[in-house]
Amino acid sequence: MKRIARSALIVIGILLVLILTVPLLIPVPPLPGLVPPEQLADPDSEFIEVNGLRLHVKRSGQAEPAMILLHGFGSHTESWRAVRPGLSALSAVIAFDRPAFGLTERPLTWTGVNPYDPDAQVDLVIGLMDRLGIQKAILIGNSAGGTISAQTALRYPDRVSALVLVDPAIYAGGGTPAIVQPLLNSPQMRHLGPLLARSQASGISNLLPSAYHDPSKVTPEMLALYQRPLKIENWDRAFYEYLAASRMSTTLGDDVKRLKLPVLVVTGEFDTWVPTEQSIRLAGEIPGAQLAVLPNCGHVPQEECPQDFMQAVAPFVQGIAR
Repeated sequence: MKRIARSALIVIGILLVLILTVPLLIPVPPLPGLVPPEQLADPDSEFIEVNGLRLHVKRSGQAEPAMILLHGFGSHTESWRAVRPGLSALSAVIAFDRPAFGLTERPLTWTGVNPYDPDAQVDLVIGLMDRLGIQKAILIGNSAGGTISAQTALRYPDRVSALVLVDPAIYAGGGTPAIVQPLLNSPQMRHLGPLLARSQASGISNLLPSAYHDPSKVTPEMLALYQRPLKIENWDRAFYEYLAASRMSTTLGDDVKRLKLPVLVVTGEFDTWVPTEQSIRLAGEIPGAQLAVLPNCGHVPQEECPQDFMQAVAPFVQGIAR
């Protein structure tokens, strides 16, 4: 029996060594042809340093209160391109790319707070407001951007005048489960992380249409805009840093009940990413919140149904501005 036990321990030891070392031996070749984000910028792009990061920002419109647009996971400022002109006719509009997305800088080393951490992304909203001299703003956030918008209003209630939560990921997650984070932060997974990111990005042609109720509305131009950030240096490693840093909130669903400001919840009638009933529930649990269910729309109504989106959001914003 002792011989069998000893043999079993040897086998287990060998397996552990293989598990710990083999992933580190897998080659992760650099991607060719990647460029700095500035080389892919648009004529109306700005790069503004906030909290040590070079943010890609697009500004338009004038007057107060300013509106800050926060895109969802895997998205960027161009998610708002169809509604920015209409919103800009109402007030000042600021859209920016969150860390790991769009044309914003993707640092791989940092001192202090991890820029991909959810709390750091909340502070980034306030830092951008401070940088632009904005005391209070209306936050308009889609999906994970809605999560950050709600968290910002909860942590900095004196800086947010109203919220527009567009298919927000309040109950549907918006982060990595705590039980998975140690694995994602292990040396083995960090080494393989870029390969994981590349495999996820390769499916964007199928992923984006699933966010629409009518996939035929995904134009080649919009698909190209979503693929553009994949040409930026360090995009794959930064994407993995975001996954490793993100964490799922277990209390936000209850915390939003404490919100004491005007809130409009907007959802597509056929959202399958954040089920429509979750947005309806959210509007019922936030005191005084309004609800707009947009017909024949999916998870990104600002892209798929911009006219209906504006019809829902414009009166709300105008009411805040009075």
